[in-house]
Amino acid sequence: MIRSLYSAVSGLRGHQTMLDVIGNNIANVNTASFKSSRVLFSDLYYQTLTSASAPTATAGGQNPTQIGYGSLVSSIDVVNSRSSFQQTSRSLDVYVAGEGYFTVQNATGGKSYTRLGAFSFDPNGNLLDSDGNKVMGQTTTGTTMTTTPAPITIANFSNYTSVSILPNGTISAIDSTTGAVAELGQLAIAVFQNPNGLQQQGTSYYAETGNSGAPTYAVAGSATAGALVSGGLEMSNVDLSKEFTDMIIAQRGFQANARVITTSDQVLEELVNLKR
Repeated sequence: MIRSLYSAVSGLRGHQTMLDVIGNNIANVNTASFKSSRVLFSDLYYQTLTSASAPTATAGGQNPTQIGYGSLVSSIDVVNSRSSFQQTSRSLDVYVAGEGYFTVQNATGGKSYTRLGAFSFDPNGNLLDSDGNKVMGQTTTGTTMTTTPAPITIANFSNYTSVSILPNGTISAIDSTTGAVAELGQLAIAVFQNPNGLQQQGTSYYAETGNSGAPTYAVAGSATAGALVSGGLEMSNVDLSKEFTDMIIAQRGFQANARVITTSDQVLEELVNLKR
């Protein structure tokens, strides 16, 4: 079989993957805190027909002669650019204006990380995210977190009103019995050396991996973590104009590779018809 068939098939596969990623990005254009992804291609194996040779005193050098065998998807990267603030006017909706992730305790007791700060309290005083997972926090000294994060639970939560979250992550409320302002806890902001190495888990959650590095915890608004803005959520960072442009590119790439397969088939048909 001629090489172009296999090269074109690899191109079809790659552009189909590109369309899959674009489709997922567009589907999440209104998903709060969603981070879009991109596809990068690389060329595949090369067959060397003639090797390169160095110039000599009597002859010039010769470049290598090679035939490629198509392309493959080298990576699918998450674009971790910060997106815009979507106002909700809800005091327990929080936007991270910079680096960092909220930490939640998932159903198995482990930790997951998210940029989606849609929080609420249950009747027992547990701070929960939109999926019912417990939000984690800890005590602080200056701008350094000093203890392992633990789920935030407010004792006698029914005694407090006007609960809000301050820019440094402190949970503030009014004690209904005394009228005094009380600090009930503080959100833990996880910072990773390589956030692009986090693994997406769905429902706006990320998991630590060997390439993301272990999280360090900092106070929101410090040198390493963004300040929190109450009253809104982070919007999706999907750029529809870019996605539709990339969709056209992927579609045309797919069509071009399909045409190579059609043309290669016609060449093979001519070869078969040489003997009649």
